[in-house]
Amino acid sequence: MLALIYIARNEKKGFIKIEEICSKCDISKKYLELLFSILRQNHYIKTKRGASGGYKLAKPASRISIAEIIRLMDGALAPTESVSEYFFSPTPLLKEKQFIKIFKEIRDYIANRLESLALSDLV
Repeated sequence: MLALIYIARNEKKGFIKIEEICSKCDISKKYLELLFSILRQNHYIKTKRGASGGYKLAKPASRISIAEIIRLMDGALAPTESVSEYFFSPTPLLKEKQFIKIFKEIRDYIANRLESLALSDLV
């Protein structure tokens, strides 16, 4: 998220070198390259090689929800996969209906908040 926010804040520069992003966001280059590979494959960033190359957003920051990025990088927004809409997996917690009800409320709050929050809102 830090790298995406940095890129969004500096989009007028065009393509931004990975070294600059790493330095400003205090992220290791190797780790950021791994993350950027995932973001590029999923069409969130573009890359350009060469002296004027680097990274930039592939679409406007206003069209990138924070929920999308978190799901892509970390998986479910839900506190347990037993209540996840996108990553559902049964667990023993399903036996406890009241507990599941509370976790669904938490999931809904988190999902609604992050779905309505665009990258541009953080810039």
